[in-house]
Amino acid sequence: MARLVRDAKLETRTARTRLPIGPKPYFRRLEIGFHLGYRRLSTGGTWIARRFAQDGRYREIRLGVSDDTQDADGVAVLDYGQAQKSARDWWRAELRHEEGHDTRIGPYTVSDATKEYLKAFERRGGKSVYATTRAAETHILPPLGSTLVAKLTTKKIENWHHNIAESLAKVRTKPGRKQNFRKLDKSSDGVRKRRATANRILTVLKAALNYAWKQGHVDSDDAWRRVRPFRAVETARVRYLTKDECVRLVNACEPSFRNLARGALLTGCRYSELARMCTADFNPDADMVTVRDSKSGKPRHVVLTNEGQKLFTSLTAGKESKSPIFTRADGGVWRNSHQLRPIKEACKHAKINPIISFNILRHTHGSALAMQGVPMPVIAKQLGHADTRMTEKHYAHLSGDYVADTIRAHFPTLGIGGGNKVAPLKHQKRS
Repeated sequence: MARLVRDAKLETRTARTRLPIGPKPYFRRLEIGFHLGYRRLSTGGTWIARRFAQDGRYREIRLGVSDDTQDADGVAVLDYGQAQKSARDWWRAELRHEEGHDTRIGPYTVSDATKEYLKAFERRGGKSVYATTRAAETHILPPLGSTLVAKLTTKKIENWHHNIAESLAKVRTKPGRKQNFRKLDKSSDGVRKRRATANRILTVLKAALNYAWKQGHVDSDDAWRRVRPFRAVETARVRYLTKDECVRLVNACEPSFRNLARGALLTGCRYSELARMCTADFNPDADMVTVRDSKSGKPRHVVLTNEGQKLFTSLTAGKESKSPIFTRADGGVWRNSHQLRPIKEACKHAKINPIISFNILRHTHGSALAMQGVPMPVIAKQLGHADTRMTEKHYAHLSGDYVADTIRAHFPTLGIGGGNKVAPLKHQKRS
């Protein structure tokens, strides 16, 4: 604790009454470039502090009322010692702020931790900022936002985590309307999906709390470090369309959306990437299209087949370089969620059941490459994956890899695979 700097003119009420009334304060130096001040007015005295900042100017702050006419309470009314302590706290916070440290004081809640983490996450170019923010706003802040980080317990986080897995999934609802939910799916796959969602949201919460811990807002990370995610719920079950289904779906789309669906199937690009593409992104000489703003934050070049080149050539013909390649029927650009209704209607007309999301068109592109024996690093580069881990997770089982080829080539024929004398009927074409 810093020593009390003595000053006979400020230490007592009687001494302060002898100072002249006026706007000019009386200052006492506490450190080099740092002073405690007392301003005596006709209505009473006030304590102020000032420091010499890096820009060559003084910074001042009002600390509180002096105890000239009422007893000090250490908060709003301060005696000389309390004013000096308050001034030093402010001075240290200002120095930490200049050095780039966080200067927050007072209660620190989960809401504070989440908001600071999201800002830092966006500044460093994190993936899926929008999705991460929506997950926090929907699932973390309402039940846990007001809870002090220091008061979080393992049991409370576990209960919250399990509650997400056991509750109905929320669906997009217009502002001001009652929240809509999906129907409860009690199947094993439905339970798996809800648990996988709960794990992803738990990851966001842990990331925010770990950031708060590293910034010194809480002494221990033990409460959330003990919480374990659900196991064996991230099994890749990639849905993809067959060649026949691709043709039926494209034919069932309305014209403007048909171009978007064709673009996704022939490039493997995400909906948002296609929606932001402009004519300048298509390079007909190199048979490539550039994704400038991807999920990973890094641009990538997508290779086009002959069929893909024909599509992009027709869509960019006569357009200016900044014009979007894919537009809606009214000439507008494709925005968030504009694809939901068209893909649903196209699936109904094409008799594709269950109905797929637009992202399945991207998976179809990756699956088709894997089934043709394209190496995983090549597929990863085409789809924009940071490495092959995500690619192998979703597509490795479709690829004729070394293990499968070796087993099929070396396992002996035992002669037990047949024996069924029932032959399948051959379909005859009707005349």
